[in-house]
Amino acid sequence: MDIIPFIKKEDVNPMYLQLYQYFREQIETGQLPAGTKLPSIRQLSHTTNISKNTVEMAYQQLVAEGYVEGKEKKGLFVLQLDDFHFNDRHRETQPLMESVNATQEEKIQIDFQYGDIDLEHFPHKTWKKCLVDALENPSQEVFSYGNKKGHLGLRSEIAHYLYQARGVKCSPDQVILTAGTQTAIQLICQLLSLGNNRVAMENPGYDGVRHVFESQNCMITPISLEDDGIKIEELENSTALCAYVTPSHQFPLGMVLPIQKRIKLLQWAEKNASYVIEDDYDGEFRYQGQPIPSLKSLDKNGNVIYLGTFSKAFLPAARISYLVLPEKLLERFQSDFSFYNQSVSPLIQEALYRFMKDGYFSRHIRKMRKIYQLKQKVLLAAIDEYLGKNVKVIGQKAGLHLLLEFYNLDTRKLVQQAEKLGVRIYLTQQYWHQTAPISNQPIMIGYGGLSEASIQAGIKKMAVALKCY
Repeated sequence: MDIIPFIKKEDVNPMYLQLYQYFREQIETGQLPAGTKLPSIRQLSHTTNISKNTVEMAYQQLVAEGYVEGKEKKGLFVLQLDDFHFNDRHRETQPLMESVNATQEEKIQIDFQYGDIDLEHFPHKTWKKCLVDALENPSQEVFSYGNKKGHLGLRSEIAHYLYQARGVKCSPDQVILTAGTQTAIQLICQLLSLGNNRVAMENPGYDGVRHVFESQNCMITPISLEDDGIKIEELENSTALCAYVTPSHQFPLGMVLPIQKRIKLLQWAEKNASYVIEDDYDGEFRYQGQPIPSLKSLDKNGNVIYLGTFSKAFLPAARISYLVLPEKLLERFQSDFSFYNQSVSPLIQEALYRFMKDGYFSRHIRKMRKIYQLKQKVLLAAIDEYLGKNVKVIGQKAGLHLLLEFYNLDTRKLVQQAEKLGVRIYLTQQYWHQTAPISNQPIMIGYGGLSEASIQAGIKKMAVALKCY
């Protein structure tokens, strides 16, 4: 059988690559069945008028990837491929599917995604100035790997801020910078040797942290929630080595853990020589009553590991979170993690240090607290006006999200119908461990990244979606 590939010498792709792709496609689609002998290098070089080296390079690639094999003194033969549905239709539908998905994304006009922040009021010019200053006045630390715990000046600013805003007393030496909360949890797992041990988590709780625990071979013990937070009795009856909690604004249900339960939580940790991991992911934004002190501020025995992040209060793209270690864990950290380099960019650390030192961060927080509170008022007013008695609002005291609980309604259908109207809302099934509500699960509404007009329009369209079935 004559095999004469067509080679475009003016093509941007090298000729050997064109030749390789031709044979690969012919083999995958069955045009060259198993056992077919390929032309010799000399023969193919002559018929295509390309060099022998070019042909040889293409053949070598085919051999390396297992499409053909050489038999001594006989030549190259096509190998049998398992039925993997190689065909043109498969390759053509992939871009088509991507096109369909892109079209669906274009239809989404209002996205109530949790985690988005208000970029319109972000101090772009000030942050740019801090970045430029960090580059123009570089220290050795900025252009190297940096301190293993993180920029000392930035850690000092964080320690000062935590005392002023969250009541946490700590030294800069106790502050460790990490590239996100999940990285911090991974570090804690190794530091406390949590692998193959039980870790208690609120149920429902943050799935991003749960997945990290599971990846570190931790056994999750789900602890139920009551109207005022984690059920302490369940925790006390568990054999958990530590507990991960979000006491200032439970994620995702939004309740605030009262002082009585905070004390019991600390007593549990002290009694069992355990640790509590406090994730204070959005403690800066509270809209009802006085700011709630952190659990760490009550900790007198060094049993709380405090987690904080700049993702909600500042900028997710900065990828800076931090943890505050009890003093009794510092020596272990120093000995076990001295070979780890800092995971956060030294340049970003230097810029954020300047941003905090010059007072920009505190002003930014005060401004954003007012802006987010106004957005929440617009959201609650829209819910009351358009959804009325059909829904119960959960977790509106703080943070950048709340939940909507509908009565006798399959919220999965509501999500689908809302998307047809250009509004994306989110189910909460992923936050439950193992057992979760399926049909009548709450809807999560994140509002940080939306304008007031978009918030109002989105809820209005949800009301239309409710009437569609």
